[in-house]
Amino acid sequence: MHPATGSPLRAPSSTCALLLLLAACTAPAPQAATLRALASRPEATRPATETAAPAALDALGEAYTRLVLALGQHDADYVDAFYGPPEWRREAEAARLPLPAIGERAAALRAQLAAVDTTRLDALSRLRHQYLVKQLQALATRVEMLQGRRLSFDEESRLLYDAVAPARSEAHYREVLARLDRALPGTGPVPARYEAFRRRFVIPRERLDAVFQRAIAACRARTLRHLALPPEERFTVEYVTGKSWSGYNWYQGGYRSLIQVNTDLPIFIDRALDLACHEGYPGHHVYNVLLEQNLVRERGWREFSVYPLFSPQSLIAEGSANYGIEMAFPGAERVAFERDSLFALAVLDPAQAEGYYRVLALTKELAFAGNEAARRYLNGEIDAAAAARWLTDYALMEPARAEQRVRFIDLYRSYVINYNLGEELVRRYVERQAGASQARRWEVFRALLSSPRLPSGLQ
Repeated sequence: MHPATGSPLRAPSSTCALLLLLAACTAPAPQAATLRALASRPEATRPATETAAPAALDALGEAYTRLVLALGQHDADYVDAFYGPPEWRREAEAARLPLPAIGERAAALRAQLAAVDTTRLDALSRLRHQYLVKQLQALATRVEMLQGRRLSFDEESRLLYDAVAPARSEAHYREVLARLDRALPGTGPVPARYEAFRRRFVIPRERLDAVFQRAIAACRARTLRHLALPPEERFTVEYVTGKSWSGYNWYQGGYRSLIQVNTDLPIFIDRALDLACHEGYPGHHVYNVLLEQNLVRERGWREFSVYPLFSPQSLIAEGSANYGIEMAFPGAERVAFERDSLFALAVLDPAQAEGYYRVLALTKELAFAGNEAARRYLNGEIDAAAAARWLTDYALMEPARAEQRVRFIDLYRSYVINYNLGEELVRRYVERQAGASQARRWEVFRALLSSPRLPSGLQ
């Protein structure tokens, strides 16, 4: 974690309501408390019904943020980013609320949310209300899981991420593998031939940073053609080892990110652009920058200064980051860029680019194979060794990479749906809203990245 501090945040709308929410589960409804607070202010000239709900949500948003930090004391992976007041984290560390108390407070906040009158809210504030409801449901579920509750893969993903991935049969994957069999050179098992084919496209270790920096610059330039970002936004890149993931964005607040790239395993040429877009532009870095700019700083919605990893927000984050690759490099533009710019930089033959991407297009149809391995493994139908074999046979991962993915599943469980199902849901949503116009797609994409949209709201 790399928490950051110092972001300008608005003062709470109703301190009285917030303290009651944090102190006991029998607190009065925040709407009523806020009405009393507003009535005592000389500047409160609008009808109370127009001002009560937004102020109540401000109080509930702060209480929710503090509760996320409290749960983070029991789950080291839970708080992925926090750039609100540093004293809130210190208070959570000092209090170290027990899990049952966190669960009780989450239930109380959900009851408070249910009492808020949303009929006079604007559209974005209604999304905010729905977001808080689902995020609290995920928080309560995570508390129960940490206390020993066992859920099926699909039930867990529905409660944590507001979505359930479709199950695809082995017959589907075998049909894709049959087409790959015809497309790959040589004879023998498809996974081994695919791995041999891919190894011709590994970025040499000494060229890795140069290739990544070129990819990042291109992703940023293409993103800035369509999205205005704060001039001070930036991120740094580090190369690390010993991780269960291939890349990670640690958002630090102040429009800054730290992006880490795992070099444990060989990195193929396509991963440079994937990671540059996914972790950077227009992916995670841009998503967090726009949330901070539009919701935290401009609106004072403090709940967006914290990012709980095991929550519906992750499906939006991962799905938009994956779809962002296609947004930045639509159609044949990606192959042309990599052929003309990255292949030579990585000392690879540019004449092989088109053939490489024809094969990769087929493997994209195997994207949900990882979900099925995780579903069967977490449901207790297969063990870790069988899950790794499934990933090798149907997701075409070499054994070391398959074992790394099983470790990822051990740690992050049903989180795996957020990448492929998230990308599918975001793509459908953007293209349904925008049609074939690329300019309009960027408008819809920006609105999605700047709002509290939920996975269930994309369908």
